[in-house]
Amino acid sequence: MIENDQDYARQVKLLRQYDYHYHVLDAPLVGDSQYDSALQALKDYEQANPLMVSPDSPTQRVGFAALDSFSKSTHQVRMLSLDNAFNAQDLAAWYERQAKTLDQPDLAIVCEPKLDGVAINLLYQNGRLIKAATRGDGSVGEDITLNARTLRNLPQQLEGAPASIEIRGEVFMPRAGFEAMNRKLAQAGQKTFVNPRNAAAGSLRQLDPNITATRPLTLYVYGAGRVQGDWPVHSHQQAMDAFASWGLPVNPWVRTVTGIQAAEAYYDQLAEQREQLEYEIDGIVYKIDRYDYQRALGEVAKSPRWAIARKFPAQEAVTQLRAIDFQVGRTGAITPVARLEPVFVGGVTVSNATLHNMDEIQRLDVRAGDHVMIRRAGDVIPQIVRSIPSDPRGEPVQAPSRCPVCDSEVEREVVWRCTGGWVCQAQRQESLTHFVSKGAMNVDGVGGKLIEALAQEGWVQRPADLYRLTLEQLTGMDRMGQKSAQNVLAALEASKETTLARFLFALGIREVGVTTAATLARELGSLDAIMAADVERLQEVTDVGPVVAQHIHQFFSQPDQRAWVEDLLAQGIHWQAAAEVKDVLAGQTWVLSGGLESMTRDQAGERLRLLGAKVAGSVSKKTTCLVAGPGAGSKLAKAQSLGVAVIDEDELITRLAQWEG
Repeated sequence: MIENDQDYARQVKLLRQYDYHYHVLDAPLVGDSQYDSALQALKDYEQANPLMVSPDSPTQRVGFAALDSFSKSTHQVRMLSLDNAFNAQDLAAWYERQAKTLDQPDLAIVCEPKLDGVAINLLYQNGRLIKAATRGDGSVGEDITLNARTLRNLPQQLEGAPASIEIRGEVFMPRAGFEAMNRKLAQAGQKTFVNPRNAAAGSLRQLDPNITATRPLTLYVYGAGRVQGDWPVHSHQQAMDAFASWGLPVNPWVRTVTGIQAAEAYYDQLAEQREQLEYEIDGIVYKIDRYDYQRALGEVAKSPRWAIARKFPAQEAVTQLRAIDFQVGRTGAITPVARLEPVFVGGVTVSNATLHNMDEIQRLDVRAGDHVMIRRAGDVIPQIVRSIPSDPRGEPVQAPSRCPVCDSEVEREVVWRCTGGWVCQAQRQESLTHFVSKGAMNVDGVGGKLIEALAQEGWVQRPADLYRLTLEQLTGMDRMGQKSAQNVLAALEASKETTLARFLFALGIREVGVTTAATLARELGSLDAIMAADVERLQEVTDVGPVVAQHIHQFFSQPDQRAWVEDLLAQGIHWQAAAEVKDVLAGQTWVLSGGLESMTRDQAGERLRLLGAKVAGSVSKKTTCLVAGPGAGSKLAKAQSLGVAVIDEDELITRLAQWEG
């Protein structure tokens, strides 16, 4: 309850603290409902006392009138650009030049991820944000103060900052936010963005700040411009520590190392972790740490001598689109695939790229013969992000009316889909490959190529046929010796002992993934109960909505599919009856990473689920605990940066014994 101005000031300060812990530290102090209640109390007081509204209030991040245009803003100290090093030799040469000039063979270097975003200059006076501007030409940028105020992790007020200071930072859009935003834009029939950087730039330069406020933008700060007042720091690392203490967001990957070998090791580490980061980076920035050394080295043209960026290999390239083919997936979904003139991008040679669906083809207006921009990030399937039309152009791509594999009729739902089902060889083969996959029946040594060969022989048309294979059949196949054939049969026999969750996932029911299968098994308890459940009962299962419930019900309502499920059981597939679920860990989210010795991660996850926990695949601020075995890697680093509890296998075994006993 806010009764007076003093209460109001305390509430503003409290909510700023909540925002800092949530958006900067990823360590919420309170739950969503408590935060919403506190924010609503603030809004109620401000509505009753509009003249008392503080510009620092969290409510003032949105609600500004749209601008006609941006005014110019002159930076007090020029924003410099960086020279680039494109390989280890370039970086070593830069280091050696500076070390020789300073006569210091072992220099302390601050290493930072080079974010692929938009540079911004923030002016704080007496701790309060006064102005925000884009980099522009380095001397003059555009005043985007109203838009910057919408950034959730940008504090409007700093505690402990000097009288006046320019803070430099990078505004960017996390991958997940970018993908979600593009999906919403596409659903609304609006133009989508090519990549997160373009999305960040376009969002930050909206004339209407209310639009910017809806975009998933965030910020990391990386340096200072002009400073007036007490500023007792003598190095870049000290400055970064000061920024963090004031409440500014600092990238958790910032490291200070000594010497060129350590600097190169940091590059290798980030290159390995790059695709696990929540945001895109295109290289590493290296800065000589000490300010007196920076002043001694000075700058040349528009770049400082004391800093350099080492770029990662390019992830975009231009090539020619030869043709567009259509592939049929396990559920009948028909997906267009671009056949490309081979091009080297992202460290590999690419000759195919996904086009997702017909809507994507129409959005890009891509046709055979066009040149196209290809983007590949790490292990992500290459995709076309832009078309560069040829002259003259080819004919527009038409969706197939018949399945390109089995000639069945194609129907349009959300996607184009072949209606052939198991009649369609492509769907049959993909379904069988899914059935034996690691997350499903986990038949070691049986993959797509063997499934294709068995189907061509006519020996395997349904999953149960796999368990009827004989040694004589397998040894008669090309490149299949007796030992290999025996291994296949042994793997099939071993797979018969499974779990209900794995079996459900293996069936390939539309929209039923690993998590949904596990939830169905846990909450309904038996295959008979699942097969007998109507749509209404299925929707009572956690996270099962009407569409998924309909898919499950339809699957088990079809006599032929019930028949081959029964056939599988007749071949000896079995599992233990579901154990009783306890609520010891109800409401908790656990993550398993790295290797375990006494059990598999799947087994550990199942034991945690039986105690009521949710077992997730990635670490977030909502994670309760990470179980880290050898090789935990990026998940362990992220858990440590978020302050998530981390235990090893021995501690997990001890706790499980206590909870299960």
